[in-house]
Amino acid sequence: MAGRVLLQFFHWYYPSGGTLWDEVAEKAEELAGMGVTDVWLPPACKGAAGGYSVGYDTYDLFDLGEFDQKGTVATKYGDRGALENACHTLAGHGIGVIHDVVFNHKLGADEKERVRVRRTDPQDRTKIEDEAFEALAYTRFTFPGRNGAHSEFVWTHKCFTGVDYIEEPEETGVFRLVNEYGEGEWHDEVDQELGNYDYLIGADVEFRNNAVFEELKYWGRWFCEQVPVAGFRLDAAKHIPAWFFRDWIAHMRQNVKEDLFVVAEYWHPEIDALKAYLDLVDRQLMLFDVGLHYRFHEASVAGGDFDMRTIFDGTLAAEVPDHAVTLVENHDTQPLQSLEAAVEPWFKPLAYALILMREQGVPSVFYADLYGAQYRDKGSDGEEYDIDMPRIECLPNLIEARKRFANGAETIVFDDADCVAVIREGTGNAPGSVTVLTNGEETAKDVALGEAHANARFRDFLGHREDTVTTDDKGRASFPVNAGSVCVWVREDSL
Repeated sequence: MAGRVLLQFFHWYYPSGGTLWDEVAEKAEELAGMGVTDVWLPPACKGAAGGYSVGYDTYDLFDLGEFDQKGTVATKYGDRGALENACHTLAGHGIGVIHDVVFNHKLGADEKERVRVRRTDPQDRTKIEDEAFEALAYTRFTFPGRNGAHSEFVWTHKCFTGVDYIEEPEETGVFRLVNEYGEGEWHDEVDQELGNYDYLIGADVEFRNNAVFEELKYWGRWFCEQVPVAGFRLDAAKHIPAWFFRDWIAHMRQNVKEDLFVVAEYWHPEIDALKAYLDLVDRQLMLFDVGLHYRFHEASVAGGDFDMRTIFDGTLAAEVPDHAVTLVENHDTQPLQSLEAAVEPWFKPLAYALILMREQGVPSVFYADLYGAQYRDKGSDGEEYDIDMPRIECLPNLIEARKRFANGAETIVFDDADCVAVIREGTGNAPGSVTVLTNGEETAKDVALGEAHANARFRDFLGHREDTVTTDDKGRASFPVNAGSVCVWVREDSL
């Protein structure tokens, strides 16, 4: 995984109008030159909100912007032709295409069905009423706009575990569908929040139905025949039984691509929960380092009061680095979103330096941090807010620095509460670097690089400082950094 950089090429408020796939193709060459190795695309299938769908309200997995459904042919991001062009253009520039997969639920059913349901306590999903009753539920998906193209599978109430809305009687809540699977219980091997966190939203998929399982395996094979696929990002993993993804990934690697890159969104800040999930899936995938994101958030809010020596405490990057995808921000944590825990802009260069210049983990870069984002939405208090997420000016250089200078053995110097250094020794044919960052006042880090770097001149690749550092005859020097900033010092003769 050394040198890999994943770019999340969207944010929650990316404008509608079908332009994202075109932007991906336009920027592919630039991204490859910068050092981006993989691009994570938003869900490509038709959502219940049609052309306004961000993609997580899955309606039809087989409609990639090809059929007139939910009021539109194209998705929010463009039509199928533009998607294919984007994926092939990325692949043509040596960039792996990582696709977002939303299996947990479906919304926007085409028909209602008469079903039997049991009320469930929304705050404790293990409490399911014994008595079942009849109601109407939106559980039949026939996809009339597609008319059987690509797949003739019809989803009915037998394909789902529960819903959150019924009619006759009209009621909202959490309702366990009465079916022949699971003896009336929710799935096992899901997160234990709210007792059992199987149910999330809409019509929740019943993975114990073998017809459903086979359809999702078929979809995976079919999708990989339509566009280039280097891997998948798996949505809502804490709500999906671990055994399903364990078997689905094994099937995909056996039938499609042995080295598929797979990262799951198991959004849990506790390291023990993440390690337990990795064990359940036989460590066949990677996980987003949720704990590290929250450490970045806390550090950015605390400013100089945060002890930088603790920044990696309780993180996957520290304890299970081979399975860590490290991130600073994403579409769920950005301001006004469901998991909002935004990292303050001043700290983002430090955070990105910590994930991009390290050897361990696969760093994920967020679109809004690379290109900026402006949007307006309601907050949890019901008030409207204008949000400006500024682009992080040094981020392109940090990505390039990973490509060019994050080489060789790594040493992290945690000898100061305010200042951290990440030293990459380089190799025989690839230069190294000294990354110094601080959340406090202007300072410097004394570093001994050895006689191989004796009397060498170093410059800051990020351009935050104009001065030059020269090592002594034993390769030792003091590498400075501005207040609340970061520098990547590299040998002048490697530039």
